Amino acid sequence: MSYTTADPGPPALRLASTGTLTYGLSVGEVLGVSTLNGARLIAGRAGLERVVQRLNVMEVPDILSWVKPNELLLTTGYPLRNTPQSLDNLVADLDERGLAALAIKLGRYLDSLPAEMIAQADRRGFPLILLPNDVGFDDILNQVLTDILNRQAAVLARTEEVHRALVQIVLCGGGLQEVVDEVATLLDVAVVVLDGEQRVLAGAGPDEHVQAMRAFDAGRHAACGRGGCGIIGAHGTGDHLVVPVMAGGFDHGRIVAFSPAGTLRGTDLGILERAATVAALVVTKQQAVAAVESKYRADFLRDILAGRAGGDDRIVSHCGGFGWDLDRPMMVVVAELDGRPRGAAAQEAEGKGRGKAAEPDGGARGVRGAEERAAQERLAAAWTTAVRRHDRGAAVASFAHEVVAIVGAEGDDPAEWTAGPVQAMVKEASSIFAEHLPVRRTFSTGISRTVTSPAALPEAYEQAVKAVRVGRQLNGAGARAHFDQLGVYRLLSLVSDPDELHAFVRETLGDLAADDEPELVDLRRTLQVLLETNLNVAETARRLHFHYNTLRYRIGKLERMLGAFTEDAHLRLNLTLALHVLRMRGI
Repeated sequence: MSYTTADPGPPALRLASTGTLTYGLSVGEVLGVSTLNGARLIAGRAGLERVVQRLNVMEVPDILSWVKPNELLLTTGYPLRNTPQSLDNLVADLDERGLAALAIKLGRYLDSLPAEMIAQADRRGFPLILLPNDVGFDDILNQVLTDILNRQAAVLARTEEVHRALVQIVLCGGGLQEVVDEVATLLDVAVVVLDGEQRVLAGAGPDEHVQAMRAFDAGRHAACGRGGCGIIGAHGTGDHLVVPVMAGGFDHGRIVAFSPAGTLRGTDLGILERAATVAALVVTKQQAVAAVESKYRADFLRDILAGRAGGDDRIVSHCGGFGWDLDRPMMVVVAELDGRPRGAAAQEAEGKGRGKAAEPDGGARGVRGAEERAAQERLAAAWTTAVRRHDRGAAVASFAHEVVAIVGAEGDDPAEWTAGPVQAMVKEASSIFAEHLPVRRTFSTGISRTVTSPAALPEAYEQAVKAVRVGRQLNGAGARAHFDQLGVYRLLSLVSDPDELHAFVRETLGDLAADDEPELVDLRRTLQVLLETNLNVAETARRLHFHYNTLRYRIGKLERMLGAFTEDAHLRLNLTLALHVLRMRGI
């Protein structure tokens, strides 16, 4: 059975409503104290593992209003002396309130307990204890409470000692592996730290045990609070415990302890909680270092692509320290989330915002902004993983709205590359990117020509960015385009002034350039199909499902608006280019 902080769970590993562990003695241990030597368990043997955290004395009629969970209730039966019929329901009422056990002293007010009360206690596993007449309640209270406090003090002392040892490991430069090794030694079990995707960050113990922990159903522990959760057996022991690794309100994964023999106890959860705290410290430190390194690398790659990183020798030498090999034939690959604005790095390469690092979109706030940032981070991680698997010397960095990779190239044939290594990278990155996303997202990819020196990378980057933009406009979301495969669109994309393109469209198409009138849009579609079929009227009518004469009427109307394009090849060329520009609208 699994439980979380919202579920009291099995007695040996009970969690308070705050999510912190509470310790006590089991009913069986209470029966072993010296003051209860003469006590006798008369029912509810299955509940001996219930935890006793406090004691109470029932000598008032409305005791049910005062009892608390995990109490051992002591009574002489005085409140029940005149209402024996209520004894049959007393066990059920106390059990529903989470009471640990009921200890009764007979002879003074009650001579015996009803058979139904005893049977009900057995059915519910609710311990009924018969106290000897010569023991005082004060003696029981003193000894049991003292033992509970001693138990709590011992557990807390051990937990603090473990905490100091783990913190010392981190202070001395140790990482997750050293923390896991220490916890595994202390508990004599296998221990792993898993990230949010069930990947093992560090592990100690036999490989088969580590793999078993990795295979645990993460969904069972998705609701684990700070107090953790686990699987506990009938004797207060279990096979595994799980505690979330939390820091700054973020869930960084889980730390899991596993014992195939089922030797883990509730008290071990406190040690695992401290280990989770220290693991969170290590993880956040590693993330901080990685973030600084990632920003430094991204800044330098941005300088390379903007043409301000220095000479080739300096770039090659500096990138060698990052593990990047830029002293070879290369191509630039740009991946950009669909539906996002063009990246700031591209603007820098054009001279906009020079000398200033690209910043995340300042308008992306709230839930949507957080989702976009998460998707961008996911895209960066997916591309980094995919590129590294195919090219260890590739340079990869994430900018504000795009991921840029400089990969090695063999040959200049774009068909070979888009069908080979780059396609494998895109496919693998898409697969990794799609995992664990709450909603489906896509990205488009652009590939540059092959260059042979770092000095040519700014131009290659521009080519890749244009391939992304044009490819998405032509083929929709998830497009993959090589710069050399763009055809006439490549030439159109080289026009630096979009206003000039828009003016050309308006001058060439006239009223057909507008989208606000359905009739004009329909006529423009007719013109496009006519040009695509090389003015084949029969084929155009078939494609558009028009009658031959209807199409003839439309051609006449188009020529009155545009000129005699059926006879003028130059006009047909201009019209074709204008329609191509319209397909690139928004670029």
